Amino acid sequence: MALSLPLPLSASAASHGGGVVRGTDPSVLASVGHADTALALWERQMPDLMRCLAALPASRLPSGRVLVRLDDAPAALAQLLGESPLGDAPLAQALLADMLDLTQQFAAIAQTDRVDIRLDKLAHNACWKFHRDHVRLRLLATYRGPQTQIVPPCHSAWAMTAQRAYRGPLEELAPGTVALFKGACAADDCGIVHRSPPIAGMGITRLLLCLNLPSAASPVPWEHGG
Repeated sequence: MALSLPLPLSASAASHGGGVVRGTDPSVLASVGHADTALALWERQMPDLMRCLAALPASRLPSGRVLVRLDDAPAALAQLLGESPLGDAPLAQALLADMLDLTQQFAAIAQTDRVDIRLDKLAHNACWKFHRDHVRLRLLATYRGPQTQIVPPCHSAWAMTAQRAYRGPLEELAPGTVALFKGACAADDCGIVHRSPPIAGMGITRLLLCLNLPSAASPVPWEHGG
């Protein structure tokens, strides 16, 4: 069954191609509800936040995971960042505000009041294999380091079969881009093939926000005072 979601308010501001919709307005994310769209890319600019995070020692980067009701997201994320070694109150507030904004947008598009929020600090090859996500929807936003890499749909089978030997077209998303993927659980054989950029042994640490709907893999729900 195809995923039924609202369509973008300003489709004229987006460009379409190969199941991927791009735009510079956040409303482009809602276009993932279109039957022909497998990936919506909000190509935004956020150089100040990314520059500040890039300048930090990797040891100070925050990480954590919470399953929250939307109303609890501000408190839960404030606790997550407050208990991290991040410090720097203005930077923490800027990161918190952006994470909350993306969480609220994801929840509205997915029509859910609970979101599985994961902030990953990655210095290894994470999801290095070319793959489709086995979820209904997933939002990815890389705050630091190389961005997610996507494969044109016409080369999907080649990439998934060849894996490390794949030598076809590969696009690394622009810094700051928010990617909302429709996964294989939304419709049969749905999803843009992608991977995390290989970084093992390069001295690089990424900071990645991943938003999902609740699942069996989610942590126990966050509670005040927990």
